[in-house]
Amino acid sequence: MDKNENAIVMNGIVKEFKVLNRREGLKGSFMDLFSRDYRTVTAVDHISIKIPRGEIVGYLGPNGAGKSTTIKMMTGVLEPTAGEILVNGVVPYKNRTRNSQDIGVVFGQRSQLWWALPLIESLKILKDIYQIPDEQYREMLSFYDSITDMESLLHKPVRQMSLGQRTLSDILAAFLHNPKIVFLDEPTIGLDVAMKARIRELIRLLNEKKHTTVILTTHDMGDVDALCKRIVIIDKGKMLYDNDMQHLKSFFGSYRTLKLRIAGDSVEQHEMIKTIFPDLETGIDEGWISILIDEEKTSVMKVLNTLQQSMKIRDMQIEEISTEDVIRKIYEGGVR
Repeated sequence: MDKNENAIVMNGIVKEFKVLNRREGLKGSFMDLFSRDYRTVTAVDHISIKIPRGEIVGYLGPNGAGKSTTIKMMTGVLEPTAGEILVNGVVPYKNRTRNSQDIGVVFGQRSQLWWALPLIESLKILKDIYQIPDEQYREMLSFYDSITDMESLLHKPVRQMSLGQRTLSDILAAFLHNPKIVFLDEPTIGLDVAMKARIRELIRLLNEKKHTTVILTTHDMGDVDALCKRIVIIDKGKMLYDNDMQHLKSFFGSYRTLKLRIAGDSVEQHEMIKTIFPDLETGIDEGWISILIDEEKTSVMKVLNTLQQSMKIRDMQIEEISTEDVIRKIYEGGVR
């Protein structure tokens, strides 16, 4: 396997778990204490992937797809049942200490910072843990200060920070020791629009300036559009897709999203449209009613002409299929 050009190389990775077949009730719970009735669950099923250094990769999939299990194998927490894995040229589960020195991790709403301490004290502790040289530590703080308003956070206890400030601080802490790879698990979950944009810009700049490889797991398609040129999609442990976003959208080239503003109550009009077109996917957001149309089956004009007969359309937009709709289609089995 290539140790030099790729930050991560996985060949035929499999992870299986033995799960006890549990019985119901108190009696069943007692019997389970002595039971050997296990079944094997395959969480990751023969995944192979190469991630070059400095790339930002979106690692996507529905809940239970096997994303977290894969990340745990990359970080060395879990050992694969079968297959080979190299992270920064080492086998992570055999070299956990060395591997941890070269990676950073941020989990959505779980902070690695010390709750009662000001941010600067947490950073000093991390400096000692990772044995960061004084010059490198000062250089990183100076770099952080040049790309974000860090001074206002340095002397603020973590417990007094907002969720957005805490996430921002966690990302800065993850990059502090200049790791070769950073794993970001739902970094913008629960944040408002302005803070999401700020976090995305911070990640982009850190990747650009430090050439850090970033593995991003998220359900927020805004993160994917803003940061990822390449995405990997898995479901039920199997890889469904590994390529860039534009290539993926080409599979759905006939899809258009028709967005309408209609006179009257938008919720009532939305319900009426669902009745008229029960086979089309619809949604409503801030007064705009969206209709996802596959023009190989029905045309946008046909939908418009039908709706104009029963309602007054005030405004309309026609858009290419969104990243979110593409991913949802894949989860539903649109591309295999």
